[in-house]
Amino acid sequence: MYDYDLLVVGSANADLVIGVERRPAAGETVLGGDLAVHPGGKGANQAVAAGRLGARTALLARVGDDGHGRLLLDSLRAAGVDTAAVLVGGAPTGVALITVDPSGDNSIVVSPGANFRLVPADVRAAVPLLHASRVVSAQLEIPLETVVEVVRNLAPGSRFVLNPSPPRPLPAEVLAACDPLIVNEHEARVILGDACASEDPADWARLLLAAGPRSVVVTLGAEGALVCDGSGVRRVPPVTVDAVETTGAGDAFTATLAWRLGAGDAPAEAAACAARVGAAAVTKRGAQESYPTAAEVGL
Repeated sequence: MYDYDLLVVGSANADLVIGVERRPAAGETVLGGDLAVHPGGKGANQAVAAGRLGARTALLARVGDDGHGRLLLDSLRAAGVDTAAVLVGGAPTGVALITVDPSGDNSIVVSPGANFRLVPADVRAAVPLLHASRVVSAQLEIPLETVVEVVRNLAPGSRFVLNPSPPRPLPAEVLAACDPLIVNEHEARVILGDACASEDPADWARLLLAAGPRSVVVTLGAEGALVCDGSGVRRVPPVTVDAVETTGAGDAFTATLAWRLGAGDAPAEAAACAARVGAAAVTKRGAQESYPTAAEVGL
């Protein structure tokens, strides 16, 4: 019996968001709107998204002993996330500088701060938490060696989900543990490198699967998603909404998918649920503030 449906191991940032008419070119300055500060970071976002949906969720992360860290802890606890494994101190809380254009598209620069002080020893100290979790999800806004340590300490029978963002080459032992590896178009192209000769996302999914993961999900924004495993490639249709801001939508998708797979949903069914949650998230501003409850999306 698992104590948690989902353990997220990852980043926690303060999102500093400015709306702009257009994103600046190299060497250019543009004027923006008022600065808004939101709780964010891919790890904390996933934990809050899952908690809002009712999943029993915990987060292993590190924040600074500062106002941004307290903002994040308050948001996590309000969503019902267990924060006992959120470590405090060692560096300032990570910060993401985000510009958002009128279409809702964003550009992000991350200062990792305390996130890069989440080290393999912290994972080893949290092994009882890993073994109490049905699904463990990670991203790459923390050191890669920390993610490797997560993989090495998974409980037998648990599931590992990875969104390799920001993308980088992955060790074979990490790829082999992914079930699924979740990538968007940009992440797929970076990970595949020269192997990405095709413009067909279904080919990307097959190539990624051949690299070692047990399953692969390719998210395609307004075009939906693809689910790929040993039985082939299946398309998940998009959910059409009027997008206000896309910040954090991928994290909502990943958290929902991880939770529903752990609950026993088939991959395509879990991805369809995730698409609904991700679509709901883009209809509101901010990341964590935009995440729906299960009742709001009919789950």
